[in-house]
Amino acid sequence: MTDLDERIASVLRERAEGETDTGRLLRRSRALGRRRRVRRRVTAGTALALVGVLGFTGAIRADVGGLAGRMPWTAATPATAPPPVPPLADGVPAARDRPDLVGTDPQVLHLGVDTTRARYLGWSVHSSNRVESIRFSVGDGHPVLLEVSPVAKTLDDTPIDGFPMQAASGRLTFDGGVLRVAGTDGLVKSWQPFPGLYARAATLRGDVTALDRVAGLVRWDEARRCTGPVRLTTLPANAVMTGCAVDVAAFPKGVTAQLTVIREPSSTMWMRLVYGAEMGEDTGRRSNRDLGGRPGFLYPDGTRLELLGLPKGRLTVDFAFPGDRPAGQVDFTETDAATVLVGTKVARDLTRPQTWP
Repeated sequence: MTDLDERIASVLRERAEGETDTGRLLRRSRALGRRRRVRRRVTAGTALALVGVLGFTGAIRADVGGLAGRMPWTAATPATAPPPVPPLADGVPAARDRPDLVGTDPQVLHLGVDTTRARYLGWSVHSSNRVESIRFSVGDGHPVLLEVSPVAKTLDDTPIDGFPMQAASGRLTFDGGVLRVAGTDGLVKSWQPFPGLYARAATLRGDVTALDRVAGLVRWDEARRCTGPVRLTTLPANAVMTGCAVDVAAFPKGVTAQLTVIREPSSTMWMRLVYGAEMGEDTGRRSNRDLGGRPGFLYPDGTRLELLGLPKGRLTVDFAFPGDRPAGQVDFTETDAATVLVGTKVARDLTRPQTWP
């Protein structure tokens, strides 16, 4: 997770029992986005997906029962509902066979976990910085975040969700050692599963022995699809998808999914689906746009478009930089956002993974 994601996560945790302070999130997003973009352009030219993860800032309300907007470190999958598992990607090389492919395809996880001993809480791929991650619970239910990349520096430089900003930065040795994070009960283990791949596992609770067992739960010989209850079928011209993130920590009461789309030189779009079994209807939005014959709503600031009518859910696209745009910023347009929403496929039943597209 990027430093911007971590700042957003911290605000969401602070506001877990009330309304999200979107103004605060957007201000931090703008400032952090500018710094991250400059750094990425200098080092790897991958700022496009890191201008600001504004898709995380909306559609999370106090009435979203069970949603993992509080971040899944403290959320456990209900034992009464079998958790979703990302489906196998037949014919795709696994990390063990092609570590160089890890993080290159936003729709593919080149690894999995042993579901007889661990429960998936979420998964993601971000091809902009070559990282794949799986969040799962083991043993007593304490969540573990596993991140892998063929680039060691990426893991060493990237903050860990829920940890202090500098918890592991510049300290990872990738020799199997475990770091204790000062001021928390957090532990971070880094190692090299095999040549060409680096791994980082982190937990906010537990002991060193338990964290050492995590490596044995990983399935390096399988590939799975980074998919969820929503799928894009149409993209604006010259745009590509670069990110997929699915959170099922609160399943079946809550599911979230986010897909990231970019277009050079600096356009970034975040399509986000939020479902909550106890989500109340927001009567403050009335259709002011037609999206292929379905009601849509363009938010007053002109940077977010929503497809209305999803039971107990919200489907939105953040397509433009809010407020004062940084120099050189080029955004997607409302027409681009409408193209994405009109072609989006949503599962018939968000609580039944077998119906996910």
